[in-house]
Amino acid sequence: MQKYSVNQHLIETILAWVNSGEIAIPEIQRPFVWDSSKVRDLMDSLYQGYPIGYVIAWRNPNVRLKDGSLSEGKKILIDGQQRVTALTAAILGQYVINKTYERVKIKIAFHPINEKFEVQNPAIIKDKTWLHDIGEVINGSVLKVIRDYLKLNPEADEGKIEKTITTLLNIPKKQIGLIELAPDLDIETVTEIFIRINSKGVVLSQADFAMSKIAANTEFDGNTLRKAIDYFCHLVISPEFYNHIVDNDKEFAKTDFFQKMQWLRSESEDLYDPQYTDLIRVAFTSQFNRGRLSDLVSLLSGRNFETRTFENEIAANSFETLKQGVLNFINETNYKRFLMIIKSAGFISPEMLRSQNVINFAYIVYLKLKELGVNSVAIEKYVRRWFVYTILTGRYSGSPESVFDFDIKQIVHKPFDEYIKEKEEGELSDAFWNASLPQSLDTSVASSPFFHVFLASQVKANDKGFLSKDVLISDLISLRGDIHHLFPKDYLKKNGLDRSKYNQIANYVYMQSEINIKVGNKPPKEYFEVVKTQILSGNQQVSGLSNLQQLLENLKMNCVPIEIQKMSIDDYNDFLILRRKLMATKIKEYYHSL
Repeated sequence: MQKYSVNQHLIETILAWVNSGEIAIPEIQRPFVWDSSKVRDLMDSLYQGYPIGYVIAWRNPNVRLKDGSLSEGKKILIDGQQRVTALTAAILGQYVINKTYERVKIKIAFHPINEKFEVQNPAIIKDKTWLHDIGEVINGSVLKVIRDYLKLNPEADEGKIEKTITTLLNIPKKQIGLIELAPDLDIETVTEIFIRINSKGVVLSQADFAMSKIAANTEFDGNTLRKAIDYFCHLVISPEFYNHIVDNDKEFAKTDFFQKMQWLRSESEDLYDPQYTDLIRVAFTSQFNRGRLSDLVSLLSGRNFETRTFENEIAANSFETLKQGVLNFINETNYKRFLMIIKSAGFISPEMLRSQNVINFAYIVYLKLKELGVNSVAIEKYVRRWFVYTILTGRYSGSPESVFDFDIKQIVHKPFDEYIKEKEEGELSDAFWNASLPQSLDTSVASSPFFHVFLASQVKANDKGFLSKDVLISDLISLRGDIHHLFPKDYLKKNGLDRSKYNQIANYVYMQSEINIKVGNKPPKEYFEVVKTQILSGNQQVSGLSNLQQLLENLKMNCVPIEIQKMSIDDYNDFLILRRKLMATKIKEYYHSL
């Protein structure tokens, strides 16, 4: 089956389709990212008669209306957005939204004598040998443009000026290739086609296609919904962007969406900074009880999965449902309450959250259980537990969409406590805690999710830093403290150990830098002797610990085996084994306390 058609069209035809809405240019995840010089170079290529590549459009399926008639679908531009936007800016003089979300015009000047294009600047405006804005020229009268130019530049070669200006005005008559994908293709096929024919190697995700469908729909106010998603994700990172929206997008500033995200203007929390992909996934899965974003693309098109037809009513309901999901996501109470739950599990820093899928589904669980009427105390417990369970088991590291789809359906159809108990019994058995988890801690990767769970267990227990009397692990993490080595790195290197051996998770500990400096590169049996001597003498130069009981308690909370006090290089491997077991035990106790 032919999955696409390829045709050449005049640039002016493509631009006419854009103006009429026949081709929709969704902003997808980003505004116009080209700088003005790339627009200049594009115009020069067209002037020189060079090809500028193909653009790819995917026609929306024809949708059946209530009266039985068919509404013909628009073409959605899924590749070539920047080129077509550049053409509308330079030739039609339309505004573009730039990288900083400002509404600007890009004006390209042309020098008919030198046949050179340049981005308009103050010097060019003062120079009568330049045509200051090709958009005005192309949309004007060729005879008048030539006559006016020669009047200002009487020394110019009339024949050459007539030729160059005529060539400039014929740019809209140049051709551009349009690859149009069939409307009945599924999202997976469209994605595959896009990847195969896109020479730049840019891979659009299914969230990108969903954003395309959202932004291109004018009937159900899709562009406002797209802006809500885009603006929220931008505000989370840059609260100062609030004033920019107020000043530059007054229409959106009047919407209910904007009222619901005003709290972000004074928000500095950076634990969870979702991107548009995350927001769409959470809003969709929590509201539609589905996990595959390809289903969202189909539903926004009005697909009836039973009859395999497309219906306007389904599209309308899908947009309304997604809108509610977005409002639930950006709701201040929901968002802050959810982050409070994650922090209460000991995850207090974005560096501890290595998987967006894990935190995304935890938020889905929170929103779904709230919708199902589960009491708030139980929700806190379930969200914490599920969040840590999915980290420990790597549940969403493989094929997250299929697992999302499976999990959300289970959550909807059975009590959550039953479901999580089933998962724990199957995956968190004694064998996991006693064998699998200690083995997983045998790694040199400090970003290991298992190490982050261990640190979370210390934060939740209000543990103090190694050899610290008062400074908490949470303080050291929040203030970007350093991870140090129990067996000093230099000491191990001098004894011939390589990076993979001395940089072991079981050798890592949060320790105040000043304590680490005093420990130096001595073997543990030596620096512990110094610590104990100073404790007994009351001379607290290395550590603030004031008695041996405090020392033992500090070792216990940091899962440091007491045997370390007598250890040197020959004991290093035994030390690692002992500490991994202690860390695994602490993680187990922590998990069951959630």
